[in-house]
Amino acid sequence: MARTAFLGLGVMGFPMAGHLAAAGHEVTVFNRTPARAAAWVERHGQHSAPTPREAAEGADFVLACVGNDDDLRQVCLGPDGAFAGMRRGAVFVDHTTVSAAVTRELAEAARGMGLGYVDAPVSGGQAGAENGQLSVMCGGAEDDYAAAEPVIAAYARICRRMGEAGAGQLTKMCNQIAIAGLVQGLSESLNFAERAGLSIPAVVEVISQGAAGSWQMQNRHATMAENRFDFGFAVDWMRKDLGICLAAADENGASLPVTALVDQFYKEVQAMGGGRWDTSSLIARLRR
Repeated sequence: MARTAFLGLGVMGFPMAGHLAAAGHEVTVFNRTPARAAAWVERHGQHSAPTPREAAEGADFVLACVGNDDDLRQVCLGPDGAFAGMRRGAVFVDHTTVSAAVTRELAEAARGMGLGYVDAPVSGGQAGAENGQLSVMCGGAEDDYAAAEPVIAAYARICRRMGEAGAGQLTKMCNQIAIAGLVQGLSESLNFAERAGLSIPAVVEVISQGAAGSWQMQNRHATMAENRFDFGFAVDWMRKDLGICLAAADENGASLPVTALVDQFYKEVQAMGGGRWDTSSLIARLRR
């Protein structure tokens, strides 16, 4: 069992840190809103700290799941950042979805301080985090990954090293690109079914058993039919992720026409007041 710190207790980080505690690891948490950290400690009976540095002191592994590039820099760097409190040889594991550029920047800074660094973005959403069934895609040195993998296993269904620093983030971009097209296709299919006078449950029962089947169809068709989106992965966060994908594509020359189009559709959903709606809310713009 390891001594760990977990930075960021949002809808993903809160249950992920809980799985670490349930697996027997010692956990010290940090969250920018102290009340959230206090609620976690009350539930899991472990420890909290007022800064990332204090949370990281003495830890074997420091894990983070925050908002974006700037948030990640803030918890890592500076006098109160986690890197300042970590002992040499400890490993930082970042579960945030961020750019490959900031990942490489922070991995280099960590290496210069004698620290390990693994970028390890996740897929599976809030339900995956709560059930300990996340897909974790990692980048970093082989020995850092090998050390961290048994700890990550507390909340992972699958965990794989994809290459050097940044490879995990690039793989997560592949994930978000695929999801964007799938959700738009599903939205169009279900909206077509409605307008054709068909039963959505009946349509899904039939087509989900063939080539059209997907996780999105299985897990989102019912709430999409009910026009209910007050849960799940927020449109605001998806637009952040797609922006990262599109910027990376500009650098490597990949063509992402569908991704760019769906990003604009999500912009329309935001204008409808749906920034915090689940990503399946793409169907809402088709119903206007």
